[in-house]
Amino acid sequence: MEVFKTSGVCAKEIQFKIENNKIVDMDFVGGCDGNLKGLSQLCLNMDIDDVIERLQGISCGRKNTSCPDQLTKALLKYKTTA
Repeated sequence: MEVFKTSGVCAKEIQFKIENNKIVDMDFVGGCDGNLKGLSQLCLNMDIDDVIERLQGISCGRKNTSCPDQLTKALLKYKTTA
């Protein structure tokens, strides 16, 4: 399981597992419980490049990032280290 410490959002970290370039398990620690459970379920079995394309740059209120955007940062980091 990969662990990514978030920045600038309510969730403290994102835990995820990738197999064959697809998200097979994901959980957010902290943040808006229902929304993040929903986001996790929607992203299951999606190709990480599709997730990045769809969610990158989404903001939350006045913040310049969001939990979905932080997920894209986690996935981009994963791609450079995998």
